[in-house]
Amino acid sequence: MGAVVADDGPSGVKAPDGGWGWAVLFGCFIITGFSYAFPKAVSVFFKELIREFGIGYSDTAWISSILLAMLYGTGPLCSVCVNRFGCRPVMLVGGLFASMGMVIASFCTSIVQIYLTAGVITGLGLALNFQPSLIMLNRYFDKRRPLANGLSAAGSPVFLCALSPLGQILQHEYGWRGGFLILGGMLLNCCVCGALMRPLEPPKKSEATKEPAEKKVKKKLLDFSVFKDGGFVIYTLAASIMVLGLFVPPVFVVSYAKDLGYQDTKAAFLLTILGFIDIFARPVCGMVAGLKWVRPRCVYLFSFAMIFNGFTDLMGSMSVDYGGLVVFCIFFGISYGMVGALQFEVLMAIVGTQKFSSAIGLVLLAEAMAVLIGPPSAGKLLDATGRYMFVFIIAGIEVTTSALVLALGNFFCIKKKPEEPHTKEEAAEREELNKSEDKTPEDAKVDSIEVEQFLKDEPEKNGEVVTNPETCV
Repeated sequence: MGAVVADDGPSGVKAPDGGWGWAVLFGCFIITGFSYAFPKAVSVFFKELIREFGIGYSDTAWISSILLAMLYGTGPLCSVCVNRFGCRPVMLVGGLFASMGMVIASFCTSIVQIYLTAGVITGLGLALNFQPSLIMLNRYFDKRRPLANGLSAAGSPVFLCALSPLGQILQHEYGWRGGFLILGGMLLNCCVCGALMRPLEPPKKSEATKEPAEKKVKKKLLDFSVFKDGGFVIYTLAASIMVLGLFVPPVFVVSYAKDLGYQDTKAAFLLTILGFIDIFARPVCGMVAGLKWVRPRCVYLFSFAMIFNGFTDLMGSMSVDYGGLVVFCIFFGISYGMVGALQFEVLMAIVGTQKFSSAIGLVLLAEAMAVLIGPPSAGKLLDATGRYMFVFIIAGIEVTTSALVLALGNFFCIKKKPEEPHTKEEAAEREELNKSEDKTPEDAKVDSIEVEQFLKDEPEKNGEVVTNPETCV
């Protein structure tokens, strides 16, 4: 790709681990909630769409599939946009796209038009918000990053519990067109969240350090050098296998209960149980991952979460009554929440801040291929066998296999190295900064009082936000 100055954030800037970072975390919570819950929440409008356009359920299901495909499959495009224009502008445009897609969809006269508007345009808008919000969270939090990831990930189950009932109310009161229009207005809140993503400001430098700082290194729009990192390759492979089976049980558990002869409302209540447990599992797992002894071994905690999830699927395949499915949903909610809280935290720890914007785009692209294969292939297996047991067993095997790939791959193939700058250019820049700090007051031509004041205020200055006209709203 062409070389430009990438929006990697100023090198050497300490993450504030608080302050404005809490506003960034709040914005990330909202964006994560919309991104993951919205494709599932629109399903409440499917019956009206079937009635109006005279189509089948499989035709309407493509709306959710396209939304998810856009969220995952446009990862590299989002990385290029962030590295070229910065997180805030990309999120503002994404919020407008997400809202515009739903508003235009409310005037559509065919299901194909809804695919293009509510599916493609809204999906692209959510993708342009989701990825930059994670990048900003990575920049603002370091020591508290596992907790921050857990709290932001909790947005998914919270919004799922809120948007589904809200969608039903909107459908009852205003029909699907009015519901789409109101949801489109709600998605404008993504622009507000984008406005919260202020870039970090590097510490002020003396005259002696200005020259090296002016020579900014040109970086690629999409950094494929992450594939040279063995840890990243193992993570991408494991994540792709995991996604094949991770989303299958929540899709089929309600149908499983109905097949056992339980009422629709009672069957749907299983997802409420799963979501409620998930809300608390994610922040708690984030707190555990931030513990001093656990954090360096976070990749193994993530592997344990996946094994736990896969084992839960295998046990759930043996459920023969409603009580068994309730127990399954409780344990699945715990394990699913752990996976959700840790997946991006582990990726951040593997690739670091500088390459995260490119790494997450490439990982999401790999996962997009798997997420389109997983549920449909499980559906075909169900059609062929007529038994949900096999669907849950296959999902459990896939998730457990991914855990073994990640844990064994890291244990045998990855050697622990001390933290080093990710690029030669960054290393050279840091070396120049270190040299300038070692100079005497005469060499650096800096007033001693100013240096003393700067060192005194350094903890507060690190993590200040830029307020120049180019980046502020």
